Amino acid sequence: MTQANQAPIPELYVSPDAAAALKDEAGNMPSWDLTPRQICDLELLMNGGFYPLKGFLTEADYNGVVNDMRLSDGSLWPMPINLDVSEKFAEGLEPGTDIALRDQEGVILAIMSVTDKWLPNKKLEAEKVFGAGADDLAHPAINYLHNVAGPVYLGGPVKGLQAPTHYDFRGRRDTPNELRAQFKKLGWRKVVVFQTRNPLHRAHQELTFRAAREAQANLLIHPVVGMTKPGDVDHFTRVRCYEAVLDKYPAATTSLSLLNLAMRMAGPREAVWHGIIRRNHGATHFIVGRDHAGPGKNSKGVDFYGPYDAQELFKKHEDEIGVQMVDFKHMVYVQEKAQYYPVNEVPEGGTVLDISGTELRRRLREGLDIPEWFSFPEVVTQLRRTSPPRARQGFTVFFTGLSGSGKSTVANALMVKLMEMGGRPVTLLDGDVVRKHLSSELGFSKEHRDINIKRIGYVASEITKNGGIAICAPIAPYTATRRAVREMVEQYGAFAEVHVSTPIEECERRDRKGLYKLAREGKIKEFTGISDPYEEPQKPELRVDTTEIDVDNAAHQVLLTLENMGLIGLR
Repeated sequence: MTQANQAPIPELYVSPDAAAALKDEAGNMPSWDLTPRQICDLELLMNGGFYPLKGFLTEADYNGVVNDMRLSDGSLWPMPINLDVSEKFAEGLEPGTDIALRDQEGVILAIMSVTDKWLPNKKLEAEKVFGAGADDLAHPAINYLHNVAGPVYLGGPVKGLQAPTHYDFRGRRDTPNELRAQFKKLGWRKVVVFQTRNPLHRAHQELTFRAAREAQANLLIHPVVGMTKPGDVDHFTRVRCYEAVLDKYPAATTSLSLLNLAMRMAGPREAVWHGIIRRNHGATHFIVGRDHAGPGKNSKGVDFYGPYDAQELFKKHEDEIGVQMVDFKHMVYVQEKAQYYPVNEVPEGGTVLDISGTELRRRLREGLDIPEWFSFPEVVTQLRRTSPPRARQGFTVFFTGLSGSGKSTVANALMVKLMEMGGRPVTLLDGDVVRKHLSSELGFSKEHRDINIKRIGYVASEITKNGGIAICAPIAPYTATRRAVREMVEQYGAFAEVHVSTPIEECERRDRKGLYKLAREGKIKEFTGISDPYEEPQKPELRVDTTEIDVDNAAHQVLLTLENMGLIGLR
């Protein structure tokens, strides 16, 4: 008799003939181009990873999930999975409309029958789902909810036509049914899954060995390669790290497979969600870590979740999830014994050695030694390829401030000083110049300003990725947009925000272009500082006021900041 974890699970794909017919019909349907997060969600809906969901949540299901972690039929489901869209797209959609869901190249992946359309209470969603301050944008998912996700939610069943195409690590990507078939073929009755979004180091290896022994199970290393936390090591590097250490595991009892999941970093709820997803992939046991899927610290510097909140919530729902929890013992290296121990089993008098993620990043950034007791040489080699010492990385200096504050002048001086030093190509992306060459069709509404700043951010991230220096000098009045640019750039290198904090009275006194005068007369609408707000940066890398200091001094302060960040050497 086939075991529960080996039997096929329902998928949402239609037959090839039905898919061909639906593709023909799709030409007359409204089309939605999916965001990267929505593509991850749709793939796991279609292949059964999100079973028992049959599509994006209806309003009733959404309300049940937000308030009680339950679908309207009573099934346990902790995470809202909705198609968030713009008001403009939602405008003409009536319940009963079919829409074509396409990837970013326009390839049709699925048809969705819209049954529900509503404006969600995002504040309540943030509070209930993430259990954090509803407006605390230090949580990446709360920031996404308020500043990235569309304002209208659509719900309804999905018919899958084809899976999204992945050109990377194709042999490592398995659907739930492919893994279940593999376990059946290999006779794996018990499978313990290790969830990770980080490279594997020696402590992880020891932990996974112990977990597999404790559960007397085979091991599936199942890293997330969809969207993780901004600032995480990119998945290409991580998968190369996993492959580099796979031969440290017994081949007969260990497998590596990649999961295209968009994480929400929702701590306890995320742990339950991960358990359900892994059950669908054929797991019988699941390792739940200390502060599992936690996003770190909130805006007050306190962890969003308690270290064992996730384990407690998982344990409470373990029977319903259908997967047994193996709780994570935080592993530390004991110097005298030259081996790893769970932190609660350290021999008396033992010297504990540990390197935090922050310390690891510092050592990579500064080109310092990473000891062999901490990680494998093969992993360190891969990490150093992606994260060379900061003095060899590309970076972006992002000036922000009111019109007339001196941003462009200081940026120009900085550019000349950096070019004088040499070593890396320097590009200045001045607000006026970018508007002329990249954004000439845009106006000055909030939407258009955001588009303009994101274009600047995209160009800066490409320059940074390729080892150059980008200097940006737009007004950039909105916090959320500046954060989006920071996240774009920090995937590839460092980001230094410089707030040119010259007071508006001084900016208006200078008024070189006569803009303030026109704004005061009402001839320029939505002018920053007069009829439109400027949201001051809370924690810029540097704040300078050009009222009191000259341009050369201001530029030199930026250089000193860059030196302190390890990006350049002045001495």
